[in-house]
Amino acid sequence: MRRLLTTLVILLVVLVAGMSALVLLVNPNDFRGYMIKKVEQSSGYHLTLEGDLRWHVWPQLSILAGRMTLTAPGAAAPAVSADNMRLDVKLLPLLSHQLYVKQVMLKNAVIRLTPDSAEQSQPDAPIAPGGNQADDSSGSLWKFDIDNLRVVDSLLIWQRANNEQINVRDIDLTLQQNEKHQAQIELSSRVNRDQRDLSFNLAANLDLQQFPRQIGAQVTKFSYQLEGADILAGAIKGEGSVQAVYQQASQQVVLSQLMLSANDSQLTGGASAQFGQVPTYTLDLSATQLNLDALSGWQTKNPDEEKLPQPVTASPVIANQADDPQQNLQVLRDFNAQLKLKADQVTYRGMSVNQLAVQASNQQGLMTVATLSGKLASGDFSLPGSMDVRADKPLIKLQPQLRHIELGEILKAFNMPLALTGTFNMQGDLSGDRFNATAFEHRWHGTAELSMQNAQLHGLNIQQLIQQAVARNDSSVRGEDNNQRYTAVQQMSAKASLSKGQITLSELQAESSVMSLTGSGTLNMPGKQCDLTMNVLVTGGWQGNNALIAQLRETPIPLRVYGPWDQLNYQLQVDQLLRKKLQDRAKDALNKWAEKNKGSQDGQDLKKLLDKL
Repeated sequence: MRRLLTTLVILLVVLVAGMSALVLLVNPNDFRGYMIKKVEQSSGYHLTLEGDLRWHVWPQLSILAGRMTLTAPGAAAPAVSADNMRLDVKLLPLLSHQLYVKQVMLKNAVIRLTPDSAEQSQPDAPIAPGGNQADDSSGSLWKFDIDNLRVVDSLLIWQRANNEQINVRDIDLTLQQNEKHQAQIELSSRVNRDQRDLSFNLAANLDLQQFPRQIGAQVTKFSYQLEGADILAGAIKGEGSVQAVYQQASQQVVLSQLMLSANDSQLTGGASAQFGQVPTYTLDLSATQLNLDALSGWQTKNPDEEKLPQPVTASPVIANQADDPQQNLQVLRDFNAQLKLKADQVTYRGMSVNQLAVQASNQQGLMTVATLSGKLASGDFSLPGSMDVRADKPLIKLQPQLRHIELGEILKAFNMPLALTGTFNMQGDLSGDRFNATAFEHRWHGTAELSMQNAQLHGLNIQQLIQQAVARNDSSVRGEDNNQRYTAVQQMSAKASLSKGQITLSELQAESSVMSLTGSGTLNMPGKQCDLTMNVLVTGGWQGNNALIAQLRETPIPLRVYGPWDQLNYQLQVDQLLRKKLQDRAKDALNKWAEKNKGSQDGQDLKKLLDKL
């Protein structure tokens, strides 16, 4: 045991003495020119090292450097700059004049992927003949190799063309590479923008055997959290995984086996991106469940809960922002895209949309939605259309088709009064310039054909109003006694035109077992007002004078319904109608008497009088 301890002590003394001698005899600044030369030969980038290089012995033999920069040829700004750089080197190769760097560590680095840091071609630069590359064997005896890369407390600045810069902060990166050019990467960072904070952690396996022509990556672990302005209080968080391949020649990234979750929503599928002057993106996704309410923080409004705090923090008001701050449509001009999406169930504004299918494309500002369909509120819908933002003013066109949709569920979801419920059908052709309520109420226009089954007009019982008005003018008839506070019809149809928030209804027809009506009118959407003029024929529910009832069943009664949607007013002209009916009946009876007594003087005088009326 004593001999073993003695041997270990001797080895430790030799090692310490060797390292001390190496530190004293070898000047790390001798490597400066070699490293600069090798970096420029292999990548074309220019490396600068400010200050003296110095040894750091414990716990790892390292070369410490001060501020460093790495600049692409012709670039106005360095691609990488750092306040401190540490090179962990292998000891034994130093004894034979070889430099093997096990790890490069950058601290407080700034990585720029911007137009200023990109390589710029020099118009007067000579073109090297093919195959005339530098021969490493004729140069220095030193060799250069890197096993690991570590970046700590650093910043990435990313900008494409003239777009806004995105800053990725607090980067903590570890990259380990083996002799087969396969690497493992671990990355954590955060992005802060518009008072929103996105933090994420990532672990992946990289295939660098054909680097830089091709890079393969398998993201085995990815987690993120998004919080801040316009994000619900519990934040949006989730996990994911994906396989990716980047081809330098085609500038293409292909993603496969994509899996991404966001709270209780999940997406799977694949994607690709073709970079260039006009990037092209392709998405093919599917989902079992997408809860858009949980992602947006939307909640059903309840009068008893109006004083509760809102779960979403409002975003700040920015001066000179666009008319619609939530949507900058002009960004569609910058790329081409193809989208396919299928979702088994989508939750939106409290409604459950089943079997959602989306197929859309964008060609530099001309977006075409070939398919947008699903099942909703006991029915189904289809919303194909297009959006053209290539001009200064966007143009949106929709051809909606709604079949057997429960209208009450739609009105409730958008916090509109339940003035009319039933099974709704629609086929239309609409156009506007924005996807929001304000634009729809003021600037959209178009036409549509509407129909409903088992409809109920709440707050107004037309049959009861007419029967009560008739009974007040003629006590010989009366209507049914009921407390029904709505008008029920089995079938209703109309044609509608929309212009600047006003819906004009024509060819309005409705039928029930006791009533039928025709009419026309207008609906004012911004003011939530209506003005409808109808001719109502009440055919059932009468009691009393059979002769008068028979006449009433054949007499359309004028009715005007107007006022706010949630407090409708009405106007009837029953008294004038009944007075005219009584006059017609009296005149008819006198005509019959005069015709019967036309041979008498009284009959002739009465006939002359009736002809003057």
